[in-house]
Amino acid sequence: MEETTHTRKFGKRRMKKKTNPQRYLPLELIVQILLRLAVKSLIRFKCVCKSWFSLISHDPHFANSHFQITAKHSRRVLFMSNHVPTTLSLDFEALDYDNDNAVYELPNPIPNYVEPLRHFKVDYRDTNSSSCRGFIFLRHNQDLFIWNPSTGVYKQIPLSANDSNSFHSLYGFGYDQLRDDYLAVSVSVRSNKLMGYPRLRIFSLRDNTWKELEAPHSPYVLYASNNIVGSLFNGAIHWFVVRGDIKRQVIIAFDLMDRKLLEMPVPDGFHHSSGNCNLWVFGEFLSLWAKDYANKRVEIWVMNEYKVHSSWTKTLVLPIDGISTLSFHPICSTKNGDIVGTDGVTQLLKYNDRGQLLQHGSFWDGPLPFGSQVTVYTQSLLPLPGDNMQA
Repeated sequence: MEETTHTRKFGKRRMKKKTNPQRYLPLELIVQILLRLAVKSLIRFKCVCKSWFSLISHDPHFANSHFQITAKHSRRVLFMSNHVPTTLSLDFEALDYDNDNAVYELPNPIPNYVEPLRHFKVDYRDTNSSSCRGFIFLRHNQDLFIWNPSTGVYKQIPLSANDSNSFHSLYGFGYDQLRDDYLAVSVSVRSNKLMGYPRLRIFSLRDNTWKELEAPHSPYVLYASNNIVGSLFNGAIHWFVVRGDIKRQVIIAFDLMDRKLLEMPVPDGFHHSSGNCNLWVFGEFLSLWAKDYANKRVEIWVMNEYKVHSSWTKTLVLPIDGISTLSFHPICSTKNGDIVGTDGVTQLLKYNDRGQLLQHGSFWDGPLPFGSQVTVYTQSLLPLPGDNMQA
């Protein structure tokens, strides 16, 4: 009788185990969940198991799918300075300085802190930056770098032999969707009393080589160092320059797929010193901002229809008399149309679409060093083409 009871109990325990099989998620479902997570979380999750590490670190299809899904809501502002030295990443939609997810420090991209580049000293007073598909493009004098702040991947672009002889150089970085290639662009003008015809060169990351292209026979002059690196918009890189032969401000644009340089006039009624204005991207439009010191304001001009000159309109006037520095540099716009920028020192400011100053706050402990760089980037896991990537 005792043996029969023990047997029954043992049998029930065995049956209980059988009715509770180990739970698991199909790999396809796991991938779909991971594709919707933030890059910062995915970087941490690489250590969960070998399959996750391989998927997140080495699968280009996963990286591309993740970018397509999350790009619209993963933009951040990057602050760089080697004088502090600190590199901060900020969620400009939140502007919550006490939230670790809104503001966090990144591993410093400055070459002093990257072993293979210890010989190279970056001074951000002579540095300009832009971004494309998660990559930051840095120009320091004649040295060019591409860096993904989310993954730490970086690449130094070899200097074109012709660049060392140029007096002025414009630079840009973008993605050629037609050829699945990233291009660094150089538009240089030889010194001749600030006059000369441009030389147009592109560096293909896929081919790892420079190539010279035909350029327009128009002399362009650059009067403001903040315009050296162009603004990426609608598959083209844009610069704000002066055409020397007619003494007029113009916008020149390099189409990344057609690989041609074209020229567009500035808005009618736009009369500002070249050193007090620049191009930027305002929501879904190419835009110009200009500081009007006499009237203590910043004007925002928008091209409502791309390449249509008559569509330029002065959309906003932002008063700056309430800002201690009497300066405002637009950086980006939020989803609801607010404009975020800096006062040129330590304050991050936000205006609404009616020109009212909403909020401001310091993003740096102590004075912000002169020349520190601010750029908008999109978090991504995307790799660069070629075998010369490092991390």
